[in-house]
Amino acid sequence: MQNRIYSRRSFLKSAAILGVAAMSPMGIAVAQSRKVERPGLQLYTLRDDMSQDFEGTLAHVAELGYKEMEFAGYFGRSPAQVRRILDSNGMTSPASHIQLQAIRTNLEKEIEAAVAIGQKYIVVPIVPGDERSISHFQQHADTLNKAGEACKAAGIKMAYHNHNFEFVLTDGRIPYDILLEETDPDLVTMELDLFWIRNAGVDPVPYFENHPGRFSMLHVKDMDEHGRMVDVGRGAINFAELFSYSDIAGVQHYFVEHDRPGNGLASVAVSLYTLRNLRF
Repeated sequence: MQNRIYSRRSFLKSAAILGVAAMSPMGIAVAQSRKVERPGLQLYTLRDDMSQDFEGTLAHVAELGYKEMEFAGYFGRSPAQVRRILDSNGMTSPASHIQLQAIRTNLEKEIEAAVAIGQKYIVVPIVPGDERSISHFQQHADTLNKAGEACKAAGIKMAYHNHNFEFVLTDGRIPYDILLEETDPDLVTMELDLFWIRNAGVDPVPYFENHPGRFSMLHVKDMDEHGRMVDVGRGAINFAELFSYSDIAGVQHYFVEHDRPGNGLASVAVSLYTLRNLRF
């Protein structure tokens, strides 16, 4: 069985490499030396810094070399102000985390903000603790589809960000599978958090293989041997291997994140160094 799984993985990876290489004699070597060209950051990592110095924090991460910002709140700034700050620092924002309640009650405003900032995705970061039954996840899939319809006219997609609880068998089903199976790929994409899926004891690769093109974004977060979140490069997750499935998975954006970093600015500097030096 292991040999069959390995053969399937090898086949899919080889097919993706050949596609990217366009049959060039140097194609395989080039594909194996790819890197993340536009490293991103989920700003939840720096929420304390952002609350104290919004403009200065963004300028600092731009100086470090981050290119793409994923927001988790705007700290009183208007979408126009956010866009100006990003532009002045040579950065973009492909996505923002927006709570499910805001999607339910104020989606039009969130779409307008996303368009003004230049974002392509509105991401639901988590669902409430009392809305995690199978029937609830079926309802969440429906909500994501309907919100995705509203977003489509503005050129935006809805997205969902996971934690570990979506991979816990519940009444004979895996909630994350429900979201994948019952959302429309044209309207809803996924932001796979690599720490949380690994923390749940699940291998991301079969998801990449079985749902090609569904994972537009990754949260790049590391985990040590005790299951604790650590800076990227200080844990045990093999990012080079996982990133090698980017074409199959449909990955467009890589966002570093640490939920409880201690010294946030030091953490994002360490993680960026690792991310920029990865080859896959």
